[in-house]
Amino acid sequence: MKTIAVIPARGGSKRLPNKNILLLGGIPLIAHSILYAQKNSAIIDEIYVSTNDEVVKKIALYYGVKVIDRPESLSGDFEPTVTALKHVLESIDYEVENVVLLQPTNPLRPDYLLKEAFEIFQKQNYDSLFTVSRNHQKLGKIKNNQFIPLNYEMGQRSQDLEPLYFENGLLYISKAKLILPLDCARGDSEIISKSAFPFEVNHIFANVDIDSQDDLDYAEYLFNKFIIHNS
Repeated sequence: MKTIAVIPARGGSKRLPNKNILLLGGIPLIAHSILYAQKNSAIIDEIYVSTNDEVVKKIALYYGVKVIDRPESLSGDFEPTVTALKHVLESIDYEVENVVLLQPTNPLRPDYLLKEAFEIFQKQNYDSLFTVSRNHQKLGKIKNNQFIPLNYEMGQRSQDLEPLYFENGLLYISKAKLILPLDCARGDSEIISKSAFPFEVNHIFANVDIDSQDDLDYAEYLFNKFIIHNS
């Protein structure tokens, strides 16, 4: 059975229009995830881009990957990513064992990431895995104009904080049966299960999640500093 990569890239971004096709390092944003998947051909058997956008489709075909035309009913602003993955699995005619989700808005990934994560995923027989990074900030909420600390006491040193982690979006690996369960009538498709393994990645690329022009500018800075400089 196969392992596929799915890159969901719908059109219609509001905060940063056409973000999936904007240039980063001279190539479209979505191309970075395509190239990353292609570099990991020892793990990934097929690469699919799920989109409702003709320009994204042309770019994906130019880079030699397959495209699944996503219906508009699954392309709304509030549509969860899992429905796009489920649609891909429903659209192909062979059995898939594992799905690697690569979000185009997380274009920069450490080279080692998928190889190390997939080894753990297989050896420990997890049904899902996702990447997290440690947060070193002092967090709190404001209620009635008063700041209420959540993860520390006032005056506590940052280095003494209880470790907290955030989902960084760099990588997701799931069993296909988690996304497309045999009992489809239950409608309980998931990318991350309750028993999913949190794979810790404390790398500067984990701070990139493109949703604004500032995010794209920061990604361009990191691309020029760490990828072009080291190539």
